[in-house]
Amino acid sequence: MPPRKRPVETNPQTSPTHPRAYFVPFQQYLAAECGMSANTIAAYKNDLSQFLTWLESEKVLSLLQVDLKLMSSYLGHLHELGLAASSVARKLVALKMFFRYLILEQVVTESTIDLITSPKLWQYLPTVLSPEMVERLLGAPCREDRYPLRDRALLTILYATGCRASEVSSLKLSDIRLGERYCRCLGKGNKERIVSLNPVAVLALEAYLEHERPRMLHDRDEEALFLTRSGQSLTRINVWHLVKRYAARIGGGQKISPHTLRHSFATHMLAGGAEIRALQEMLGHASIRTTQIYTHVEHSRLKAIHSRCHPRG
Repeated sequence: MPPRKRPVETNPQTSPTHPRAYFVPFQQYLAAECGMSANTIAAYKNDLSQFLTWLESEKVLSLLQVDLKLMSSYLGHLHELGLAASSVARKLVALKMFFRYLILEQVVTESTIDLITSPKLWQYLPTVLSPEMVERLLGAPCREDRYPLRDRALLTILYATGCRASEVSSLKLSDIRLGERYCRCLGKGNKERIVSLNPVAVLALEAYLEHERPRMLHDRDEEALFLTRSGQSLTRINVWHLVKRYAARIGGGQKISPHTLRHSFATHMLAGGAEIRALQEMLGHASIRTTQIYTHVEHSRLKAIHSRCHPRG
């Protein structure tokens, strides 16, 4: 008598090894046990969702099917999408975290993804603006804009401190010390650091705080430094859109973003003689290896200048 066939499951996601079964629990694990920020969890969620969608397109319905050959195919898929090395590396970090979580939950016994090395991040050189281009961007807000003083102060702070968009949008009035020319910044992992404010940034903030912010409050009690027209805290998405608007105004193209000002800050600091360890502290990098990418940027810039200017370049 032939062996009896197993009935087909009507809902394969109820299987204890189905990839989608751990999508939400993994996010809860990142928040409750790893203490990750909402932004980091959102990034991991997007990366994992993309991977799970790809698995479904490949008819993979069990986590036990994920092997080295399958992961190589996924990396090839990401390469075909034209992603930068840094983006691929971040996605691999998210997947490695996911499979380590699955090991803790005893869903799988080992993580094949840990055998894959991340692309070398130094191969990716971020977009950096020239000092002249930065000056044009900071001077782009004008009287015809709704809140030119706020926007100029925002752009100036991004470049003067090298802070991320999320860090600048979360600044509070109590974080600013204009007399001492510094502000407190809350970075990744809720790590606080002190960043300096140059005289230009101080003047821009003073003008905004005196002439525009009081009108934007609408009698609200709001602690956020940068406000929207309704008197609410500016979000990092608002910051992104504002930078994009002024970048387009000066003909900066689509590559300029808030992070471009952070890259420019770091590169210009190195060019001015800043030590790499000091720059690491200013940027809030946990590892010096992350900061070292800017040494490659500056080296590439100097090589380009040499090739352009030297008679035998």
